[in-house]
Amino acid sequence: MKTKTLGLVHTSATLVPVFQQLCSVHLPNVNVFNIVDDSLIKDVIARNELTKLTARRVVDHVGSAALAGADYILVTCSSIGAAVEAAAELTGVPVLRVDQPMADLAVQSGKKIGVIATLPTTLGPTSDLVKRRAAVAGKEIELTAKLCEGAFEALMGGNPEKHDEMVATALKELSTQVDVIVLAQASMSRVVDGLQESERKIPILASPALAIQHISTLLKD
Repeated sequence: MKTKTLGLVHTSATLVPVFQQLCSVHLPNVNVFNIVDDSLIKDVIARNELTKLTARRVVDHVGSAALAGADYILVTCSSIGAAVEAAAELTGVPVLRVDQPMADLAVQSGKKIGVIATLPTTLGPTSDLVKRRAAVAGKEIELTAKLCEGAFEALMGGNPEKHDEMVATALKELSTQVDVIVLAQASMSRVVDGLQESERKIPILASPALAIQHISTLLKD
C-alpha cells in the first residue's frame, strides 16, 4: 500500500515544529512536507484584509503542494481561510482549512460559542466559519467574538509573557459567558496549557491538534 503524503502550507515558520510534533503522534506512517511563506500573513495584517492578489498566491501554494505529490493538503493559517476554500475548488486532492474541524466541534459542543483572537483579520474569518458550519449542521448558535488588542504586537515584539497573560485574562472572562471557546489562532493554544484546571471551566478548542486528528481519520479510509 502506497504511503500517504500530507502537504502543510504555513504563513509562519513557528508553526512547523508544532505540526511536526502532532504529525509524529497522530500520523506516524504519513510523509509530511511543509511550504512556508510568512509574506502572506504580513500582507493580510498590513492591509487589514485578504486581497485578491494574496488569495491568488495562496491558491498557487496549494497547487504547488498538489504538484509535489500531496494526497491531502492542510493550510494552517485561519486569516486566509477564504482563499483556502477557493483553492479547494481548484485542486484535485482534498484541501482543508485548519479551523474547520474546530468549528464543527464547537457547534456540536454548545449553543453559546465564544471566538477569541489577537488579530482582527483572524477574528472575522473564524467567526464567519463557525456561523456557516452551524448553518450546515442546522443549529442555532449565539456567537461572542473577543479581540485581545495588543497581544499579537506583544508576541511579535518579543514579549510572549505579556501576550500569554492578556490571552489568559480574556479566556477567563469569556468562559463565564459562553458554553465553549474557539481559539482563532494556532499560536494561542499554548496559553491554554498554562491555565489551572480550575480556570478551565468549559471546553477551550485549539485548531492544530483537532485538524491533524481529523486528517488521521480521513487518511485511514
